[in-house]
Amino acid sequence: MKIGVIGYGYWGPNLVRNFAELEDTEIKWCADQRAERRARVKKRHPSINVTESAEEILGDSEVDAVVIATPVSTHYPLAKRALERGKHVLVEKPMTRTVAEGQELLALAQEKGLILMVDHTFIYTGAVRKMKEILEVGELGELHYLDSVRVNLGQFQHDIDVLWDLAPHDLAILTYLIHEPPQYVSATGADHTGSGFADVAYMTVYFANNFIAHFHVNWLSPVKIRQMLIGGSRRMLVYNDMEPSEKVRVYDRGIRVTTEESIYRTLIDYRMGDMWAPKLDNREALSVECEHFVECVRFNKIPQSNAAAGLSVVRLLEAAGKSLAAGGDRIKV
Repeated sequence: MKIGVIGYGYWGPNLVRNFAELEDTEIKWCADQRAERRARVKKRHPSINVTESAEEILGDSEVDAVVIATPVSTHYPLAKRALERGKHVLVEKPMTRTVAEGQELLALAQEKGLILMVDHTFIYTGAVRKMKEILEVGELGELHYLDSVRVNLGQFQHDIDVLWDLAPHDLAILTYLIHEPPQYVSATGADHTGSGFADVAYMTVYFANNFIAHFHVNWLSPVKIRQMLIGGSRRMLVYNDMEPSEKVRVYDRGIRVTTEESIYRTLIDYRMGDMWAPKLDNREALSVECEHFVECVRFNKIPQSNAAAGLSVVRLLEAAGKSLAAGGDRIKV
């Protein structure tokens, strides 16, 4: 299987490294507009052909699949041209800038019978997979909330705001873990640099069953935090991606609500039980994902982070953008 990689900036080197390590897979091309990046590719991977033009990759009939690791504004045109030329596609998150673009790519991939997969890396981590297992067996009970914090100092983007940069990771986890469709989205934020793009933002997703998901993203934090809380009626879960070992912890803690009918008063009792940390698969998530993409292409399997999943994230981000522009109004998804 021959692969072409478009983009060798921040994430491209990781993609090239992982695909290069797979058996029966060859990276034939890597494209980047910057000469110093192309030189870096040749130094690290002498057998890979380098080019300034993505068209050289798309025009090569030997290339079976294209990996797109470029700015989000280029995802749609590059993926569309790749699909039109019969190439399978793995595209960086978020899949597209608009729902309409995502819908068009999804329909085109289906029409051509091609794999279109989105790089939602976190759903391939051992931690998030274990979280899904815990939720699916009902360990937490009825879910009440999901609360996510993803903050750090930088890296500022020049074409998207902090929601489009950081939130896709956690929105992908949300759509992977929660099967119910979201109902509304609201978002607020602020631009402190005058760039026109929010660098601090808060986003809330509302569901019909009173489940609520909240996301805090920030480019101006003095510390790096990657944490998610999930609260249920039976137990609660903490996912801390910065924790070196026990990234997932389950707490047997919660509340019990009773009512004294004689005095019409609601009473809250607190339950403080044990904590346990499940064993996790520590294999590099991107390695798992790249292997999964190749398997899906070879055996025509539906990827876990397929185009429909990518479109779900874009739909939430688009609604958040409308809410942000409207001062935090609830937007129907």
